[in-house]
Amino acid sequence: MSDAPSTLPPEILERRERAKAWFEALQARIFAALEQLEEEAPADLYPGEAGRFETRPWTRETGVGGGIGGHFKGRLFEKAGIHTSAATARFSPEMAAQMPGADKDPSYVSASISLIIHPVSPRVPTVHMNTRFLSTAESWFGGGADLTPMIAEQRSQEADDAVLFHRAMQAACDPFDAEWYPRYKAWCDEYFFLPHRNETRGVGGIFYDRHNTGDFERDFAFTRAVGEAFLDVYPKIVRHRMSEPWTEEDRREQLVRRGRYVEFNLLYDRGTMFGLKAGGNVDTILSSMPPLVAWP
Repeated sequence: MSDAPSTLPPEILERRERAKAWFEALQARIFAALEQLEEEAPADLYPGEAGRFETRPWTRETGVGGGIGGHFKGRLFEKAGIHTSAATARFSPEMAAQMPGADKDPSYVSASISLIIHPVSPRVPTVHMNTRFLSTAESWFGGGADLTPMIAEQRSQEADDAVLFHRAMQAACDPFDAEWYPRYKAWCDEYFFLPHRNETRGVGGIFYDRHNTGDFERDFAFTRAVGEAFLDVYPKIVRHRMSEPWTEEDRREQLVRRGRYVEFNLLYDRGTMFGLKAGGNVDTILSSMPPLVAWP
């Protein structure tokens, strides 16, 4: 990456600033929602003090920009990371060859939010969400959200939590285009698949990339709707599950399923690879790793 300033037009920089402001506002709201759940969690299942987010601002080593890392360890949520970032930089020749519009000019701007939440309880699903804006000579949004239950009885798209989660993602898509949810659901199922295991990582959700209808305001509104849908549905799932007791067998199953998370993120996840190659913050990029994992 180069430290040279962006040559992209001012309206692109203004769009990046709007996206950055939205992602940071959403980050603060998710902080508050998770801290509230920490307060509500029953003390008999989750002893100790409720956790609070620790924010760690960081600055890019290449280009211009940085972000706010939100790191969390609590009694209900064993580990969570909710991070925002923004950048003005240039792609390396290798990465420019893979990005639309970068062959004309390797300058780019970006803004994003990314989160991963690993609950203590095996009965409460792990969840991932990210949305981002990226612009070279072309602009687009990307991201999505997916749910990963840990217990076998919950690992079906017909299970209660999966149905609720998918209903929320569909509600984010349908006001914009009724074709988006089935398309992005199928993309999610395909993307979060572990070929070496011949299985999906969880029960899916939606996944989209290089989303550009030609109408920035519509696409930005859709990306905001995905964030709002996540903020609404995941706390509902947590409240529904967090009072359920669990067994040592459930915990062992949870740790094994977390291993699948590690395998996917290190072997296949494009976001992890992009962040590391683009000079992102290693601590935030790898904070998706669960705190405890087991392989049978």
